[in-house]
This record gives sequence, structure tokens and C-alpha cells, in this order.
Amino acid sequence: MTFIQLLIIAVVQGITEFLPISSSGHLILIPTFTDFSDQGPLIDVAVHVGSLLAIIVYFFKDVLVLARGGFASVGVGANAPNAPSERRLFWWIVLGTIPAVAFGLSIKMGLFNGIATSVFGVEIVDDDLMSSIRFTDLIAFNLIAYGILLGIADWIGKEVKQFEDMTWRDGLIVGLAQALAIIPGTSRSGVTMTAARFLGYKRVEAARFSFLLSIPAVAGAGVLIVPEIFEAGTALAWDALVAGVLTFIAAFLTMAFLMNFLKKASMMVFVVYRIAMGCALLYFF
Repeated sequence: MTFIQLLIIAVVQGITEFLPISSSGHLILIPTFTDFSDQGPLIDVAVHVGSLLAIIVYFFKDVLVLARGGFASVGVGANAPNAPSERRLFWWIVLGTIPAVAFGLSIKMGLFNGIATSVFGVEIVDDDLMSSIRFTDLIAFNLIAYGILLGIADWIGKEVKQFEDMTWRDGLIVGLAQALAIIPGTSRSGVTMTAARFLGYKRVEAARFSFLLSIPAVAGAGVLIVPEIFEAGTALAWDALVAGVLTFIAAFLTMAFLMNFLKKASMMVFVVYRIAMGCALLYFF
């Protein structure tokens, strides 16, 4: 892959990962609007890892809180004044991660291949469901459907909760929503923010909740894909590294913009964009 191709992929990922408009959907569409070949799911995961590092750096204080909660759970620092609340937050994030991990592993094991073929008529190529559903009609439908849901949630959702108010129920509900983001066009940040807004989280806190919940899920996906990257050869491993670094830069800047934007505005601009893009894809492709 050329540097220009990696740069475009990184910028698209860095911007769309944190805006609720579907990063995977945009990554899949890059070959449609350029002469580039499809970069494939391995590079997609590599740039998601770059986004993950941006989250860790930007929300470093929150990450430390969750880390202390994890250590407190095994007895390290368990007597600290804030240990009980930090421990709860850690375990609610773990609980919220389970649905996405379970869904991802099920897909990787091919447990949904039969359903995808018999019910939705998907032709499974090389026993790889995720590569087989990378098509524009699905992306367009999900952009529109989940965009409408985001608009409704942002319109009727109260603004009363912060991340520190998270309960096991909130963690599980947003975690179940996160599992849906494995399907292209859904948007992990979009669907988790939608769930959080329905639950009454403030816009900025919904984004904060969404980003912190993504850490274990994206980290897990990155760990699972590392052996496949190196098996694919040195060139792909180098491409993955370059793409990840470029994505980190783009993602960090985008995150800073979004968190500031949501202090002043609603999510309607993203709703309009999703619906418009989805309709355009259905019309032109």
C-alpha cells in the first residue's frame, strides 16, 4: 500500500471513529470512491488500535481511575478512599464489554454464517462473514436507521447523568448496543452514544462513556488480529504500523474537537449527515 493510501485511510478512520457516522462504513467505501483496492479488515483493525491509543492519551485520568479500580478488585489499593466507586466503574465497563466480545467471537467462529446465508442471502466467502458483508446497501441502511435512532435519542434524552453515575444496568445496555457496531455502517460511537442518551447521559458524558467503553473491545480486537497481521507478511505489518500512527494523530485531534462541539451543540448535524449519505449510497450505488 502506498503512503497516500495509508494516509487517506488513517484520516478517514481518525475522523469517523469518534464522530457518530460509522468509521467501518467509511473505510469500506474508500475503494468505491478511489482506485485503491479494499484495504481489508486487518488494516481496519490496525487503524482502530491507533484510535484506541488516542482515547487512552486523551482520557488518561479516566483510564487511571479504571486501572485503579481493576487493581483494587484484586486487593491492590483496596483501602483507598475512592476504591469502592473506582472498582464499580471498572466492573461495569467489563460487563459492558462482554456482549461485543461474545458477538465478535461468535462471528469469528462462524456461528452466524448459516443465519446470514439462509435468512439474508449473504454469500459467505472463505468462511469469513465480516468480509462478506462489506457492501454498500447494508452500510446505507444502517447509516439511515441508526441515524434516525440517534436523532430520537438526542431529542428526547434527558441530560442528567455523568459517567461516574454509571450502574451495572447502564453498562450492560450500552454494551449490548456496542455489540451491534460489528455490523458495517452502524457506528460504534454512534450506537453507544444513542443508548447513553436514551439512558439520560449528557451529550459530552455520552461521548465520554462511549469512548471509555471502547477501550477493552478495541484492545481485544487488536490482540486477536496481531497474529494474522504478521502471518500476512512484513509489508502488511509495516502498513499496519504506519496506518496506526497516522490514525492516532487524526483521532486525537478529532476527539478534542468533538468533546468541545458537544458542549455547545446537539448531535443533529451527524443525524442529517448519516441520512443524507445513506440515501446517496442507495441512489448512486
